[in-house]
Amino acid sequence: MDIITAIILAIVEGITEFIPVSSTGHMILTTKLLGFNEQDNLMKTFEIVIQLGAILAIAIVYRTRIIDLLGLGKQRSDGLAPRSRLNLIHIILGIAPALAVAFFARDFIKGLFSANTVLWALVAGGILMIVAEQVNKRRARNTAQELDDLSYGQALAIGLYQIISVLWPGFSRSGSTISGGMLSGVSYKASADFSFIIAIPIMCAASGYELLDSYKEFTSDTIGIFLAGFVISFIVAYVVVLLFMRMIQRIRLTHFAIYRFLLAAAFWLFVMRS
Repeated sequence: MDIITAIILAIVEGITEFIPVSSTGHMILTTKLLGFNEQDNLMKTFEIVIQLGAILAIAIVYRTRIIDLLGLGKQRSDGLAPRSRLNLIHIILGIAPALAVAFFARDFIKGLFSANTVLWALVAGGILMIVAEQVNKRRARNTAQELDDLSYGQALAIGLYQIISVLWPGFSRSGSTISGGMLSGVSYKASADFSFIIAIPIMCAASGYELLDSYKEFTSDTIGIFLAGFVISFIVAYVVVLLFMRMIQRIRLTHFAIYRFLLAAAFWLFVMRS
């Protein structure tokens, strides 16, 4: 791997990690285009490193909310710590189903990683996103307009939808969770906020576990490329998340679904059939 390849992969990771287009799918397709074996140990380790850069970006964007969730916020004028209605129970309910499935089905899931699997997942995930948006649009009113309105049942429902992305590489974690939230009566923005927040613990757990098998790839020859990938992924992911949340009312799930359909069609026509 050279520095140009590292930069390309880091940019792809930063752009796609938190928007509903599937970063895993994009990484599999990109490595195939670049002629790399996605299962190569060096490549797998590099992907973990750039994913950690993206995680750091989202943690900084939501740092105030995370501090409040941990009970470390500044004291209020009445001497009490700030308490949001969103709490750690919501987070646990949102991540526990996917973590349990990932733990027990890890080897099975790894066997599903392929370009063909990703192409079908891009299409299926896009259909779910369109359905979720239409259902949400026709609903008279969402029961959770804001993040702090989220119920425990809705948090668990989002966690259950997240299982789809764990079992089907390319489906998109954010796509499944945002769609699951909207189907459960949560607004688009609140679903996106919750999706991004629960991404932090679940991605840290997944990346940390994978690093146990890959830490030997950190050598004097690779550390520079890993560091460059981490920094670039962090910067790109930070900018993308800020732009996405600022433009969320103008960029609908259907727009992302159409992009997924076009990507799957183009890749099948020009790469898979060549």
